[in-house]
Amino acid sequence: MNNGIYQALPELLKEEPSIVQSLGLHSAEIFVPECAHAVVSASISSSSERKPLVVVAPTNTEAEKLFNDLKVFIGFEKVEFFPSWETLPFERISPGVETMGKRLRVLHRLVTSEETLEVIVTSARALVQKLSVQEETFPIFLKTGDLIDQRELLAKLVAFGYKREYQVEHRGEVAIRGSIVDIWPSTSDSPVRVDLWGDEIERVCEFGVADQRTKHSLDEVEIFPCRELILKSEMLEKATSMVDQQSWGSSEWERLADGELFDGMESFMPWLLGEDVVLADILPKEGLLLLVDRGRLNSRVSDLLERENKLAESLAKTWSFEGSEFPELHVSFDRSMKFCKAPIWFIDSTRKVTTTSEIKAITWESTKAAGISNIDVSGKINRISELLDKKYFVVVAADGEGSVSRLEEIFEKEGLPVFVNRQNESSKISGIHITVGSVERGFILEGSHFALITENELTGRRRTHKHLRDRRKETVRVFEDFSIGDYVVHEHHGIARFAGLVSQKLGGAEKDYLLLEYKGSDRLYLPTDQIEVIRPYSSGDVPTLSRMGGVEWERTKSRVKSAISEIASDLVELYKKRITSEGRSFAKDSPWQSELEQTFPFQETPDQLRAIEEVKADMERPFPMDRVICGDVGFGKTEVALRAAFKAIQDGCQVAILVPTTLLAQQHGETFRERLLSYPIRVEVLSRFLTQSQARKVLSGLEDGSVDVVIGTHRLLSQDVSFKDLGLLIVDEEQRFGVSHKEAIKAMKAQVDILTLTATPIPRTLEMSLTGIRDLSLIDTPPADRQPILTFVGEYNESAVVEAIQRELLREGQVFFVHNRVHDIEETAASLKQLVPDARIAIAHGQMDESSLERVIIDFWERKYDVLVCTTIVESGIDMPTVNTLVVDRADLLGLGQLHQLRGRVGRSGHRAYAYLFTPIDKSLSEEAFERLRTIGETTELGSGFRLAMKDLEIRGAGNLLGTGQSGHVASVGYDLYCQMVNEAVLEASGVQEIPVTEIRVEIPVDAYLPESYVSRSDLRLEAYRKLAS
Repeated sequence: MNNGIYQALPELLKEEPSIVQSLGLHSAEIFVPECAHAVVSASISSSSERKPLVVVAPTNTEAEKLFNDLKVFIGFEKVEFFPSWETLPFERISPGVETMGKRLRVLHRLVTSEETLEVIVTSARALVQKLSVQEETFPIFLKTGDLIDQRELLAKLVAFGYKREYQVEHRGEVAIRGSIVDIWPSTSDSPVRVDLWGDEIERVCEFGVADQRTKHSLDEVEIFPCRELILKSEMLEKATSMVDQQSWGSSEWERLADGELFDGMESFMPWLLGEDVVLADILPKEGLLLLVDRGRLNSRVSDLLERENKLAESLAKTWSFEGSEFPELHVSFDRSMKFCKAPIWFIDSTRKVTTTSEIKAITWESTKAAGISNIDVSGKINRISELLDKKYFVVVAADGEGSVSRLEEIFEKEGLPVFVNRQNESSKISGIHITVGSVERGFILEGSHFALITENELTGRRRTHKHLRDRRKETVRVFEDFSIGDYVVHEHHGIARFAGLVSQKLGGAEKDYLLLEYKGSDRLYLPTDQIEVIRPYSSGDVPTLSRMGGVEWERTKSRVKSAISEIASDLVELYKKRITSEGRSFAKDSPWQSELEQTFPFQETPDQLRAIEEVKADMERPFPMDRVICGDVGFGKTEVALRAAFKAIQDGCQVAILVPTTLLAQQHGETFRERLLSYPIRVEVLSRFLTQSQARKVLSGLEDGSVDVVIGTHRLLSQDVSFKDLGLLIVDEEQRFGVSHKEAIKAMKAQVDILTLTATPIPRTLEMSLTGIRDLSLIDTPPADRQPILTFVGEYNESAVVEAIQRELLREGQVFFVHNRVHDIEETAASLKQLVPDARIAIAHGQMDESSLERVIIDFWERKYDVLVCTTIVESGIDMPTVNTLVVDRADLLGLGQLHQLRGRVGRSGHRAYAYLFTPIDKSLSEEAFERLRTIGETTELGSGFRLAMKDLEIRGAGNLLGTGQSGHVASVGYDLYCQMVNEAVLEASGVQEIPVTEIRVEIPVDAYLPESYVSRSDLRLEAYRKLAS
């Protein structure tokens, strides 16, 4: 960012008496309101010659906000964030790779002083945590032209905690293929590829995770460890001595003594560290330590130490710890500053009268509960007008380019002088200057006649930092996890058992073949270039192997085809009317459409953009749309729906959104109102939360056309709901509705466009999408910063529950505790209160009256509670980014789709999330329940909803898709071939003539195969051969 309006702000404060008087002092205290903490910190940094400035906030959340604002005020490249661990002390789980990488980078730069740091922002917990500062954690530098031994590099990376994988897809992984070394550094947003020529680095470049293709070249890359604990010889000796001294962790101590790396090894740092070193100890005397709200910092550290001691006492009993005292991972607040060589300053906002008297907080009322109360923009416009009358220079900070034009239009309508400053250049002209810069809160400088106002304060729109990372697209791989012994279906020869990939030299050329075993001793060596004729077998039943060369397989296919024909005719008839009928052809995008889309506060993923384009193309066609958007929870389906709704409204149509729960209706209502606030669009929610009078007004508005968007539950299906001109129906969480509900709402308007949103498609929907009857858009790429959710499946464990809740209390998070039985939910909440007395616990379930339920949800959203004990009412659409732990006490009673939906409620903020799926102690599970829990436990990758639905077909029996009468036919040919045959039958019933494809094969006598040394996993080689063949 150029040195412009924002970075000129600290200069305005340079002459402020409190800052001038403090310069040169070893200890100073400045009192300013909270809204000015960031700009005053920036001013101190620019006024003082001391570097680096370390700013410490009480909590990690506050530290992140300060960090984001300081990047705007002094420059992105000048500020570093030093995060705290997101794990509990002594927990058997390692902190995140990115967290440890960031910490090690800051520590390295502090210790070596090779690169001057200007500002470091951190939290109280990170300030008092003991550190492992050792040369072994210094980074590896790789530069084009350097000489390096590949084996030594790999050994060093493994010692750094990098995991060797077949293909780099996540941070902290390394892969080697011939002379190529792929690494995803712990501090980088993208992986890097190092291409060697012998021992010389020929090229260093970034590459894409989704397609593994090389991008632009780099001059140099620095690779920090993925672990803060790098085992040295003295640590190995200490671990060896602990094997005999402490029986509680003998197996872990033995692993440490052997130099083994494992998850959770950082928990043993308190025993292995030679001395207590904290962040302030290594801050150079030329630096400056700035503590924000000293009283709260001290209180925060005291709470942390108290929780750590309680946890230590509990673990000491659990582990039978025999030492006189349990080691501590954190030090006291006073100790954290005891050996600090740099001056220590304080910023406080607790005084009623501030010494920095000219800085005042903007007193406009903030949005409540994510925008539940409407914002009075006109009152704020009047306040700005008053400032302009006093010759104030007013800066309005827009969150993005998309907001600039809309804000400009708002001010111009009021006749106010407005300037659009897209280059963020300095200016002294009085008026309203709109420029892009995402700042947390604004402030007024009376002495300088300056006011900064954020878009959030003006419109109530929640601010989110855009950031796009390279993420692996969760594509559905045909042969994923496919292994020897699995069954396959050959299009011409039937069902066989896969016996592996074998290399054969035939006709003077060596190639790979798939060895397929049939009934008896029949074997088939299938060339990999013909792999498209087979597919994995799935149906939920163990199949009978086919015999090669007979007519049995052809008879089986003929029998299935006959049975399918009638079903296909019914399906075609069901949808033919829609496909062939003339619908509304919506207009091309308007300028307002583009403007709205630019205000989206996140970076769209490629899949999301493609889904949006597909929906728009459908809407612009002359026949009605019937499209399914399948994307994992939190992957951006709602934004697709919102843009489609806006497009329909622009064409003068009404939009109805059908959702399964009242809470989801309320949340969608707030989302739509917030995004459409600047437009003349009326959004209403029709639910049981409304009074009769309110409901009548909404119904009247639907009938006369004054309501543009209505969001409701099955209440929308009532006979008294009438639309003036319904153009688009959006069905959210489709798996929660019965067919009768969906058919009823479709009947409201025969030619209405239908858009269906689903995270885990129900089998019937999945079947119809796969067979081409309905159009399907998959959103597979995870949003930026979203991490896979750590999922634990097992018998109920009180200690694990306590740890889960304590972890969230420690990192300022919240917990969903799902107990899906209303009759004893209060007893469950009471027992949790006994287990964790510090936790603030609330209860929510569907049998509560409307006002009480809404109040509880709002209070929980506003973080007045730490734990919400609830039923599966939170399954649908509850979006609370601070909830990062889910506990389900009877997961065996829930379906696969429900478990997946519930798990998707956590981990939406970029922090590591946890899901505990418990089963009763000493109670055997049904085969289906066991299989469901095994599947959900294994399928933890982001974007796995589509694959979970496929797995659900196997668990429940794929014959249920089109009725039980089809189950035998699905079992006889396998699900994939069955779907293909349905698709062919549908095309035939629709009168579409299939064009025969003439197959041409050219045999060249050359070796053509993928060596096992290059791609070691057979399922990945199969997938590669499949792509080559297609």
